[in-house]
Amino acid sequence: MGSDGGAEQPWNPQRQRSANERLLLERLRTGGPASRAQLSRDSGLSKPTVSSALAVLEQAGLVHEVGTLSLERGRSAVLYAPDPTAGYALGIDIGRGWVRVALADLDATVVARSAVRNTARTSGVLADLVVGAARALMEQSGVDQAKVTHAVVGTPGVFDEESRRVRYARNLPGWGRPGLADRLGDGLGMPITLHNDANLAALGEYAFGVGASSRLFLYLMVGTGLGMGVVSEGRLFTGAHGGAGEIGFLPWPGRAQRPDAEAVVCAEAVVATAREYGMTGPLTASDVFDAARARVPAALKAVETEGEHLALIVAAAAAVLDPDLVVLGGGVGQSADLLLPVIRRSLRTRTPLRPKIVAGALAEDAVLMGAVATALDAARDMAFRRR
Repeated sequence: MGSDGGAEQPWNPQRQRSANERLLLERLRTGGPASRAQLSRDSGLSKPTVSSALAVLEQAGLVHEVGTLSLERGRSAVLYAPDPTAGYALGIDIGRGWVRVALADLDATVVARSAVRNTARTSGVLADLVVGAARALMEQSGVDQAKVTHAVVGTPGVFDEESRRVRYARNLPGWGRPGLADRLGDGLGMPITLHNDANLAALGEYAFGVGASSRLFLYLMVGTGLGMGVVSEGRLFTGAHGGAGEIGFLPWPGRAQRPDAEAVVCAEAVVATAREYGMTGPLTASDVFDAARARVPAALKAVETEGEHLALIVAAAAAVLDPDLVVLGGGVGQSADLLLPVIRRSLRTRTPLRPKIVAGALAEDAVLMGAVATALDAARDMAFRRR
């Protein structure tokens, strides 16, 4: 048989040393500060091998001494930990109302953040706004910009890697134009990855919020649009073409115009329903929920309708995916105090599948923190490879 061009390269000492260094760095990242002796026990590597690998990592600025550990007979051992300043990651959340940016070190500590209003009326202006906000944040942070090695951008819609375009971002007109992803990357001067905002919000809640102990959970983002992120065993499920979770396209019978679920539960739908029940004057979804808390009858009816519609969506998702947890987020989802009792009550009459439903812990930061968590994976890898 011919040779396999994809076969693994033969073992050599340099590759083995690199594998040892990565193993120890990951152990320090996940297990906390440790001494040479602890690292040797945990990794199975000899003490001389551990000492040699630590010396390389320390010289490269990837680990540093963080203290000592007292041992028997007055001896002490040096403790090592990863140096969080060895690299930085950039998270960006592009929404219809706001563009949020966060800069985090390798320990996932946010060292700088900003939010600017999205006043753009064209996709090109929006791309420039995003780049300007991110570059301003990096400059103001005082961080060495050469250490900021990767950015993850959360956006409505689905990014098609092959065509380099965003599909289905109907709340950001023109955002599907070709070339915008490259325009962002060129403007920022670093590799970028685009992800669906609901997917990133789900990852944010898994990494920093309420989803960490869940086997399979859904993040339901309800705001100017409707989206869903699916996280199974800590991994994002996106489907064959990236469209898994685009539950806003779920058909909704009985509607002549825009007969889909997004049109029924989004923020504009909350306002429209409140007007049908008699509310007047300038209104936002937030106004309707505030009025419901003040026990205004029309607002209470609108909230009841919204909760029942969301229960139908949860029931449909539960029948397909059988989650153990559903997290309610997004702008509308931040009124979970009013919506959750209605959703839970309505589910009891509609389906025997009743996953636990809770409010998200990260509120408006869910997408941003999901972007940070995702960008950190690439930034950590880049910091190691740069050594």
